[in-house]
Amino acid sequence: MKKILVAGGNSGIGLEAARQLTALGHHVVLLGRDAKKGQAALAELQSQPGKAEFLAADLSTHSGVRAAAQALLASHDRFDVILHTTGVLLFDDVRTADGLHPFFAVNYLSRYHLTQLLLPLLRKSDSPRVIMLSSHIDLDTKIDFEYFPKFVPFDFGKARAAIQYGNHHYAVHLKNTEKNVLAAVVNAGLADTGIWRELPAQVRDNMLGSRKQNTIPESAVIPVALCVNDAWETATYWGTIGKLESTLLNLDLQETERLISVCKEITGA
Repeated sequence: MKKILVAGGNSGIGLEAARQLTALGHHVVLLGRDAKKGQAALAELQSQPGKAEFLAADLSTHSGVRAAAQALLASHDRFDVILHTTGVLLFDDVRTADGLHPFFAVNYLSRYHLTQLLLPLLRKSDSPRVIMLSSHIDLDTKIDFEYFPKFVPFDFGKARAAIQYGNHHYAVHLKNTEKNVLAAVVNAGLADTGIWRELPAQVRDNMLGSRKQNTIPESAVIPVALCVNDAWETATYWGTIGKLESTLLNLDLQETERLISVCKEITGA
């Protein structure tokens, strides 16, 4: 039985992954901001062979990430997997308490920050892994460090790829610094999750247009497989929905080191 932390596990793809993982008999710990949704998720998962817990956490702020990590370190002896499914979709130039845009803070930085703080628990696993869901972006994306990480003024079209690409760089960083940890980035696709449903209809229609959508269970296929299977290579990108096909991440290591240095400076982790 694996112990799996699912950040963003009280809804959408994270909850679907938790359903599948507990059905297989694994122990999942769900992180989510909405305690009501978290308790509803637990009630649903109680009938499964595995075990489920919920911890309310606001991963949009440094203090929220630190509080979650502190609670997890105090109550768990190890994690075999950290599955990051957290995500927000905001276009306005709003800021968190730390002065960062929420799209950056949640969709990438909290993943780096939380994982770094929980590395002591991952290192106690025989087969530790970190899996990060992201939208599809080109693997030759370049990061403008004049714009990253403050993104002022925030322009979603300009900032999106660089923010999501942080996940790819972090996977490479883990490969280079944590030799026993498998790290992967998975394309979440265009599943009909709450991220899209909360947008105004016109904005949603303009963004999705004729692009091919997929179901939430289809988006969960690869992350669940990577949680439970051992035969895959680290620092890989899994870009095709539902197919266990990956691309080895061959990134500019100087860019990776610079990005990680910025993240360390911001978070202290």
